[in-house]
Amino acid sequence: MVTAMVLMTVARGKVQQIGSALADTDGVTEVFSIAGRYDLVVLIRVKTNEELAELVTGRIASLEDVTSTETLMAFKVYSRHDLEAMFSIGV
Repeated sequence: MVTAMVLMTVARGKVQQIGSALADTDGVTEVFSIAGRYDLVVLIRVKTNEELAELVTGRIASLEDVTSTETLMAFKVYSRHDLEAMFSIGV
């Protein structure tokens, strides 16, 4: 599984529209509206790097109101939620 975060800036007044559209996109697990330098953080989980490349460059970055993106790829995920889920199924 490939996990990445995409930091995005979008055109003024378009955060809700872009965020909602991205939340309905396959491979996008969560979208956060944030304060600071960026407008949105998009959490992506896909099976391959090729799927990630297509999603980020082919779909997300090409949206008309997206003005910039910065993609961070995760090496390893540390999540209490993930650990609790593993133990609850007996792994």
